[in-house]
Amino acid sequence: MTDKIDLTGVLAAAIDSAMDRGRPFVVSAVDADGNPAVSFRGSTYVHSPDQLAIWVRKQDEGLAAYVAANPRLALLYYDPEQGPDPATSPRRLLIKGRARVDPSANDAVYAGIPEVERGRDKERRGVALVIDVDSVNGFGGSGPINQARP
Repeated sequence: MTDKIDLTGVLAAAIDSAMDRGRPFVVSAVDADGNPAVSFRGSTYVHSPDQLAIWVRKQDEGLAAYVAANPRLALLYYDPEQGPDPATSPRRLLIKGRARVDPSANDAVYAGIPEVERGRDKERRGVALVIDVDSVNGFGGSGPINQARP
């Protein structure tokens, strides 16, 4: 059974605390040459019930440039200790979506990221990256997680 995208509740608790627990997301995009570009992103957090956001420290290169050319990306989360609540939290997640640079969201995204990530760009030279989530698949304490955008 597939549910609609809903990043609230236990998913939000796990995603939003991932960096603080030493479990940053792995993000995979496609670079300008068509090659996989994979990096850790500790600033990943739930922006809305069907969106994630990331603070990207370089506005015109790296991940920001990649999604301008190809917005599709995947995010991978793994926590062998099952997050903040082992009874319900996800152990692993594969999230797929479409990303865009959104300077209009800079204030909200910068405020929403973990403090340690804000400290890495105190001058706020970066930009908000908003991800419309298309699917979430994984497993956790409450069983399988299968969500998709209709």
